[in-house]
Amino acid sequence: MDAQKLYEMMKKVQEPKGYYFNADRERTFELLDALIQNKERYGYMGCPCRLLSGDRENDRDIICPCIYSVPDIAEFGSCYCNLYVSRDWNENKIPHAYVPERRPPEKTKF
Repeated sequence: MDAQKLYEMMKKVQEPKGYYFNADRERTFELLDALIQNKERYGYMGCPCRLLSGDRENDRDIICPCIYSVPDIAEFGSCYCNLYVSRDWNENKIPHAYVPERRPPEKTKF
């Protein structure tokens, strides 16, 4: 799969839920390419902004879109890596604040 196909597929699923791809297409496609690399490397599309363990069960919470993206987008208008954002974020109606890591530190010890 290439990044354009992944973009089209994920867009159809996520936009009806209110989650949009970052309007910065270069950033978006870099992240989509990283998701594809993670799929090839690990067998699942783990968050491109986090270190994956290679254990699908351990990484289940960070398979894109990760479980942290919902509260991140609700609070900050963007997920941790800025792949998924709210409409207001894309339209610069809200500040592009730093999104802190929500994943518990114990999940990253492997």
